[in-house]
Amino acid sequence: MTMRLASPLLGLLRFGVYAFLLAPIVIVVLASLNAGNFLTFPPQGLSLRWFWTFLGNKVFIDAIIYSTILAGSATAVSMVIGTMAALYVVRHAGPAREGWRILMLLPLILPEILTAIALLFFFFEIGVGTEHKIALFTGHVLMTLPFIFLNVVTVLQGRDDACELAARTLGATRMVAFRRITLPLIAPGLATGAVFAFIISFDTFGISYMLKGTGSAPLPIQLYDYLRFNFTPEAAAVSTVSIIVSLALVVVTDLLFGRK
Repeated sequence: MTMRLASPLLGLLRFGVYAFLLAPIVIVVLASLNAGNFLTFPPQGLSLRWFWTFLGNKVFIDAIIYSTILAGSATAVSMVIGTMAALYVVRHAGPAREGWRILMLLPLILPEILTAIALLFFFFEIGVGTEHKIALFTGHVLMTLPFIFLNVVTVLQGRDDACELAARTLGATRMVAFRRITLPLIAPGLATGAVFAFIISFDTFGISYMLKGTGSAPLPIQLYDYLRFNFTPEAAAVSTVSIIVSLALVVVTDLLFGRK
C-alpha cells in the first residue's frame, strides 16, 4: 500500500519541480510573442513583430556576434587546458589528486562575483585594467574551465589506458597515441563539457559586467543596459533566441554523443 501511494506522489513531485524550473522560460517565450508595446504577462495578443524588431537592431546583433566569438574562444582555450589538467589529475597526480581537483573547481565553487572582483583587482594591479579584452577573456576561461575538466575527468576515470600503452609499445609516439586512441575515447565528455562551457560563457553576467571595457559588450550586458531604459518585448525576443540556441546545442550534442 505504501509503495502504491509513493509512486504517484513522487511523480507529482517531479512534475512540480519541472514546472517550477521551466515556468520562467515559458513566461519569457510567451512574453516575446506579445503584440503590445510593453513587456507584460500574460501577452496582449500574439505577434512576431518584436522578433523582426530585434533582427533589425544592430546593437543586439553585434552583441550576439561578440558573445559568440568570446564564448567560442574561451571554450576552445578551456578545452586545451582542461583536457591537459584532467589527464594529469587522473594519471599522474598521485596523492595530490584531490588537491588539484579542488583547485581546478574553485571557479565553480566560489561565487562568480568574488571571482570577478578578484580578477578586476589583479588586472588593475598589474597595470592592464579592463581596457584590453584580455581581462574579460581570462574571466570567461576561468568560468568555463571547470566544466571541461569535470567531463573529461569523468570519462577518463571510466576508461582503461591499456590501449594507449599498447599503441606506445607498438611504436606510436605520445602525440600519435593521444590523437588516435585517447582523444576519440574522451570525445563525448569533451563535447559535452564544451557545450556547457559555451552556454555558461555566452550567458554569464557577473564576470562580463565587472571586466568589460569600453566598446563592444556581451549580450547579457546589452540586455541589462536595454532594460534599464526600455521595457519592451524586444528584450524577451532576444532572450528567447538565446534559449533556442542553448537548447539546440544541447540537443545536437545529445544526438551525436548521448548514446555513446
